Amino acid sequence: MSRIGKSPVTIPAGVTVTVADGVITVKGKNGQLTQEFSDVTVTVEGDQVQVERSSDHKNQRAKHGLYRSLINNMIVGVNEGFTKSLELVGVGYRASNQGQKLDLALGFSHNIILEIAPEVTLETISEKGKNPIVKLTSFDKQLLGQVAAKIRGFRKPEPYKGKGVKFVGEVLRRKAGKSA
Repeated sequence: MSRIGKSPVTIPAGVTVTVADGVITVKGKNGQLTQEFSDVTVTVEGDQVQVERSSDHKNQRAKHGLYRSLINNMIVGVNEGFTKSLELVGVGYRASNQGQKLDLALGFSHNIILEIAPEVTLETISEKGKNPIVKLTSFDKQLLGQVAAKIRGFRKPEPYKGKGVKFVGEVLRRKAGKSA
């Protein structure tokens, strides 16, 4: 049995969860999220959401814990929200934003301008003597991770000097340079 799938998801105060026709909708103070589901049954009982499967087929076993985690992330997202921070490590690497447009200078011949989805809140922090930080906040965990991965993909951290765009707190595997 799936240990994750068996545990119920607790619904905090101020969050409403509705299930209808294979779609679960979660509304909270930060926004509203919907998720389609199949091969499992989702029931709302009081202040808990329970995900159950009808048999032990491989497909149902695979989706049991998945949908429980997705529902949990939706509830946490609309109630509290998620945050990811990216750090730009390198000489001359800069970040600035005007509204939802992120302007990155990452050592290329041109600046990269990226339009961020309206569900994601963007903030850039530039302090003298420290690396620039891009802070992303959203109630949708999947969208937040996708945007952060796209920004990181413009200049991934290299293993010799560690230059590039990395997550704050990410530990990089460093390599030794040439040995004389």
